[in-house]
Amino acid sequence: MYYWNDLAEVPAGIGPTVVTIGNFDGVHLGHQHVLDRLVKVAREKDAAAVAISFDPHPAQVHRPEAAPELIMGPLDRREALAATGLDGLLMMHYDLQLASMTAEEFVQKVFVEGLRVCAVVIGHDVRFGRGNAGDLETMRELGNRLGFEVQAVEDFGALPDGPSAPEGRRCSSTWIREALRSGDVRTAARLLGRTHRMRGEVVHGAARGRELGFPTANLAPESTGLIPADGIYAGWLVDEAGTRWPAAISVGSNPTFDGVSRQVEAHVIDRPDEEVTAFNLYGQHIIVEFVERLRGMVAYTGPEALIEQMCLDVARTRDVLSTDRGADG
Repeated sequence: MYYWNDLAEVPAGIGPTVVTIGNFDGVHLGHQHVLDRLVKVAREKDAAAVAISFDPHPAQVHRPEAAPELIMGPLDRREALAATGLDGLLMMHYDLQLASMTAEEFVQKVFVEGLRVCAVVIGHDVRFGRGNAGDLETMRELGNRLGFEVQAVEDFGALPDGPSAPEGRRCSSTWIREALRSGDVRTAARLLGRTHRMRGEVVHGAARGRELGFPTANLAPESTGLIPADGIYAGWLVDEAGTRWPAAISVGSNPTFDGVSRQVEAHVIDRPDEEVTAFNLYGQHIIVEFVERLRGMVAYTGPEALIEQMCLDVARTRDVLSTDRGADG
């Protein structure tokens, strides 16, 4: 997949293209539904499938105090979009100048002049242009006038291998955020089509886990990916070499030791060499995947009670992961 940070980076000879547009936070099943159609139409037309997205998220520019937490970081979003079969991704810098363009100006400059569009594939709820004034009907009118086809894709509302969305609720980034904030990483994974993950550098912590016999890899505070609800999770740690390790993951402030700041730390279980401990990961950029929430965060009466519970958490983690091979499984 070609990746462009600016319209000026797009090759002059590109085209024809089939284009879609969106924030794609999470690249969830609803997004994938649109992108699958996009790629299919592009192949039928012998054209390049191109998605247009924005960084930062428009809400972070217009109303930063109310902007949603992002489900995934830019690298994970890029990798997830590439996995859909796109030929190109145009990641436009979103600022007030871009936001001031009318719907027609944006389509003329970006779609027609920049990408030589022959077709547009979008959802029924698409909004674009200054003040989000452009919608599906606007796009159809522009298509008729500027010479490109417009195909609208129905909402993706049902969960795979499970019940339909409650009260017809469609798959959305909002729903995924709600699930993660409640610790329901199973539902989040079903909506995403993959296990929810965080990505970041391993940094030094308070070393309490090591003192208790459960060394952990601590993610840096600036790690990307929405932090799920406090608690203990079964999941996976993926190191820079691509090795996937089963892990018991703690999210919270360590209430047994009067912790204050929230931390995400992963204890790798069942290592083949007991000499391999978390400190070997210091400085590495790792991925932590959340498979299932085992319990909430509890303040125990002391280290002994905590160690006993941690042994139970490891055993439960082992059971959960015995039937889950992770995102690549």
